[in-house]
Amino acid sequence: MGTEVSQKPTTSALKASGFGSNVGRWCCRCFPCCASCRQDGGGCGVEHCDSAFQEPGYHVCPEDLGDLHRAAWWGAVPRVELILMLRDPGLDKRDKKKRTALHLACANGHPEVVKLLLHRKCQLHILDGEKRTALIKAVQCQEEECATILLEHGTDPNIPDVYGNTTLHYAIYNEDKSMTKKLLSYGVNIESENKV
Repeated sequence: MGTEVSQKPTTSALKASGFGSNVGRWCCRCFPCCASCRQDGGGCGVEHCDSAFQEPGYHVCPEDLGDLHRAAWWGAVPRVELILMLRDPGLDKRDKKKRTALHLACANGHPEVVKLLLHRKCQLHILDGEKRTALIKAVQCQEEECATILLEHGTDPNIPDVYGNTTLHYAIYNEDKSMTKKLLSYGVNIESENKV
């Protein structure tokens, strides 16, 4: 592992130090430690926060959501079915923050809603305001069941978000061995580098 300060864990950290050894340890408020910070015990001197890993879930305001988005967020399967059956709200319609119902269901851990939306043929690779797919949100929020459903339906685990992070970066950051193994079995690119 290099001595540069990394704002986000990289897959090279996984290969060089072994999974789970130092990933996610902190030398200051917001950033994962770099090798030089761990050696001298000092912080990395970064004074701003990196929102990529800070809060994995979405901040949801009712006025940002339509009926379908709200029902997906709360995991109300019958309500989602009713909305889709009675009117066409646009299965892939985005809310004010560019999130789809699939993004919201995945972030909040509602696999039955995810299955319903996939059965209705929603698009898998729509990006939210931070260029994250629903799969990235599921992995980031540690919702493995939702992530597994998406992977089984062919979602690409290698699409990077605005920070250059893929699903593997978030699984490593969360020290989620089960999700990491699953992503590797679905062909995630271990050479993918994020923006540092």
